[in-house]
Amino acid sequence: MIEQHYLDDSLRQLRKLKGQADKALAQTSDEHFFSVLDPEANSLAMIVKHMAGNMRSRWTDFLTSDGEKPDRDRDREFETSSPDTRASLTAQWEDGWKRLLDTVGTLSPADLSKTVHVRGEAHSVLEAINRQTSHYAAHVGQIVLLAKHYAGSKWETLSIPRGKSKEFDVAKSGAPYVVKETK
Repeated sequence: MIEQHYLDDSLRQLRKLKGQADKALAQTSDEHFFSVLDPEANSLAMIVKHMAGNMRSRWTDFLTSDGEKPDRDRDREFETSSPDTRASLTAQWEDGWKRLLDTVGTLSPADLSKTVHVRGEAHSVLEAINRQTSHYAAHVGQIVLLAKHYAGSKWETLSIPRGKSKEFDVAKSGAPYVVKETK
């Protein structure tokens, strides 16, 4: 029973991460999508490209092949070139998330103890899901920070507005609900 709950909650949390990133990215211009804060920083485009490449590699044939596919060029994920448009990178992003969500959605509780490999290193399926969720959460945080930076005063909060904490609380589903005062 706990195994199915884990899989269901993993999907819920991954969908929340995608939703946050999508809402943040929607608030950025094409110019800011490709901008870097300094020469060593990653642009939103690079983070999107990297996450998409990682997802394609990790979640394609997840149970049957190493998560680091031979055709993946991780270093190029942190470069942008002329074929990289916002539309093309967004298509890769959507494809990566689809592979991830479809794969996790098809796993059964019995799959959680199976062994998968990433760069030749053995992981249980549960460990692999946790590893990738942690990785994606870190990058979604970067996306939100950069998008908020570029949006400035036009930023539309993704959660509870500043100064409104006492008016809202958030259910496990992520939906806001009003907190009733107790006397």
